[in-house]
Amino acid sequence: MWQREMADTRRGKFEIFTRGEGSPLCITHFYSEFNERGYYFADAFTGHFKVYLINLKETGKSCKADSERELGMEETCKDLESVREALGIEKWGFAGHSAGGMLGLVYAAIFPRSLTKILIGGASASKDYMEHEGSMYSPKSPLNKRLKALFSILKSPSSAKEERAKAMREWTEMSLYRPEKFEDYFSRPSSGRVVQKRLDYFSFHELPNYDIREKLKHVPVPAFIYCGKYDAQCPLPFSEEIHRLLPDSKLFVFNQSNHVPFLEEEDLFKEMVRQFAELGNA
Repeated sequence: MWQREMADTRRGKFEIFTRGEGSPLCITHFYSEFNERGYYFADAFTGHFKVYLINLKETGKSCKADSERELGMEETCKDLESVREALGIEKWGFAGHSAGGMLGLVYAAIFPRSLTKILIGGASASKDYMEHEGSMYSPKSPLNKRLKALFSILKSPSSAKEERAKAMREWTEMSLYRPEKFEDYFSRPSSGRVVQKRLDYFSFHELPNYDIREKLKHVPVPAFIYCGKYDAQCPLPFSEEIHRLLPDSKLFVFNQSNHVPFLEEEDLFKEMVRQFAELGNA
């Protein structure tokens, strides 16, 4: 189990879960909530780092936002900085997946001096992935019509718990290279519940103007970028673009993965994490 603590910062109180030993590594997701069971993505790093898994504002026992704009990416990065300072950490690494990866890119662009290195996966440097035919979020995708129906079920207050669980599973299966292995992948206890308030802010306020491509050209932080070859959320070309934009980055492609290579190719993912842990130690 992960250890829970509260950080009292200049920007409010934040719930944090820690596990592992080694150099400090910050992990979070823009709209997920964590608990003592950890997080599948974060679990892969605890053998090499002391991981700080952070609940952002409006998630878990962390403080509420005083205004909606505090849910934005730049304000969230300021929150992460306040947590780092409260913990007495001079610099730390950051690892993020999907929307958590996009947050990590913004963090590196704004506060590069606070970071030793970053690992970003299944992400994009702009909103353009939403229009790519390979992304389920695009109207051009054959998955899009069904995805919208699933989202309607998930957002409806009249949907039964079982109906929502079934819809969430189907959404997840769309993001797997081998959906028939769902039970194997998700058999271990974990957390990461979607917090609708933060997801809505991301979807309707943050994403429409999201584009940090020019900023990434000037980010000096060493980076590992990864993506599943068949990623149906943020397709591979967008990770390739991040790799081209960042001055000091390495790209890893998981050839038998969709959106979650940390489960779909777990051993290869852990090998990448091992290399990431050694980055900068020479």
